[in-house]
Amino acid sequence: MELIQEHPDLGAYLAADEAVDHHHPLVREHADALWAAVDGDASAYAAAAFAFVRDAIPHSADSGDSRVSWRASDVLATRNGICYAKSHALAALLRARGIPAALCYQRLGDDAGAHHCVHGLIALRLPGASTWHRQDARGNKPGVDARFSLDGEQLAFPVRPEMGEVDYPELHAAPHPATLKALRDSADRTELWRNLPTAL
Repeated sequence: MELIQEHPDLGAYLAADEAVDHHHPLVREHADALWAAVDGDASAYAAAAFAFVRDAIPHSADSGDSRVSWRASDVLATRNGICYAKSHALAALLRARGIPAALCYQRLGDDAGAHHCVHGLIALRLPGASTWHRQDARGNKPGVDARFSLDGEQLAFPVRPEMGEVDYPELHAAPHPATLKALRDSADRTELWRNLPTAL
């Protein structure tokens, strides 16, 4: 799938905002530790940041955590979040070290082709490169085996167009308003499930 860079300025994919708050000391602390562990290699850092968010921060649907986090710093502090929140955290860690990161989305459904909702992931572009690579740090479980890859995608979920599912090609510099509203307006995960957007 050809990804669409929505913002003409690549610097927009390095910016901090309220959700991707990579200026926050806790984000910087995690970024510094991951950077030091890979001796400052950007590709290795991106892989390490992905693995950290995928594996060390459980998806709240898997862990049963009812809290709703949406800022990257809160995701790192609580070690909790759904796909949107985990994407904010991964984007923040990447941007903190000068790696452009975009927020991406899919529309997924259940096996009956019903109950659709929007799923969040990221795309990154290594410094000096011209190609974006989507990565999905949702968190693995039986039936889900997402891996960091710069050579073909290994995402959490294959999109099934025949089931009404969609790969949205846009590379968003900031969280989509619909996903951010769902996170911010939900007191707990039960309410969040009701507020999830069904399409973009």
